[in-house]
Parts: sequence; C-alpha cells; structure tokens
Amino acid sequence: MFMAEKNITNIELVMVDLNNQQHRSAEFLAKSPLAKIPVLELDDGRMLGETRAICTYLEGLVAEPNLMGRTFEERAFIEMSDRRVEFYLLGAIGNWIRHTHPGLAPLEQPQFADFGNSQGEKMRDVARWLNSELSSHEFVAGNRFTIADITAFAATEFARGLMKFRPENEEMPHLAAWYGRIAERPCAAR
Repeated sequence: MFMAEKNITNIELVMVDLNNQQHRSAEFLAKSPLAKIPVLELDDGRMLGETRAICTYLEGLVAEPNLMGRTFEERAFIEMSDRRVEFYLLGAIGNWIRHTHPGLAPLEQPQFADFGNSQGEKMRDVARWLNSELSSHEFVAGNRFTIADITAFAATEFARGLMKFRPENEEMPHLAAWYGRIAERPCAAR
C-alpha cells in the first residue's frame, strides 16, 4: 500500500513461500539472516529489512505524497500512532493468528490457544480505543492519510479475513467508517 500510494512501480516484487519454508533457505537467509520478510535489496547490494525501515527509505526516495510527516513534530505524532497500531493492534492480531489458526500450526510450534484467545480480546480493546480516536479525526494520526492508516488497514484486513472481525458488528462505527474510506483508496485495491 505504501508503494502504491506513492506510485512506486519500479521495484520488483518477489514472492516468498512461507508455508514451504522458503524464508529459511540458504539463499533467503543470505538476504535476511533472521528469516523475516519483507527485505528490500538496494542497488548497491545491501539488504534493508523491516517494513518501517523500508518505508522510511522509500519516503526518502519519493517525497510526495508525504506519508510520514513533514516536520519533526508531525513525524513524531505519526510515528506514535503508527507504533501504537503496529505493536498493540497488529501485534495482538498476529499473536491470535499464530496461536489459534490451524493454518499457522506448521510455522508456530507449539501453539498456545489460551494465549492466542487472550490476544484476540486485547485486539478488541485496542480496536475500541482506535474507534474512539477516529471519532475526533478522519485518519489514524490526525487529519490526513499517513503510514499509520496503512498499518491499521493491513491489521484490520488480517483481522477481517482470519478472525472474522467486523467493526460494524462490534459497535465500532468510527472504525467501520474509516475502514470503508480507506478501502476505497486506489492503494487499497488488490
């Protein structure tokens, strides 16, 4: 979504098959020694891992539309919002998926269902907080679309698909309305 919003089209996307452990192959480990995706291979041969770091790099390459803040103050508040969504919403969703979803059992051993289910409840607590935040501004980090919206949209997509989470069915009207607005953006198209 970040690349699409910035209209970055000159980066080759290479799919990595996690279910077949391709991320643990010697070839991939040479690029990402912790076996994590994504990783961006730079023109000089260096590898840049971690989504937020890759987005920071891309923001430097293509300044507009600005998604991470123009001033130090705006950058700080956008990063705060993005980190809250990443750590507390997406993190809880990830833990629920990793520890309760049967499709993840091959990648997550052992699975701890009680822990996973508790994370599902924590995710809903964070979603209620986000719903409240969105009652006073149109976007996650304020009054314009930013990386925080991209992170929150990705998290909500995971939750909708794998957890069957629907904000509109859980008395979260502001989160549901925000989701609808973001889903209409060209960068959200599949």
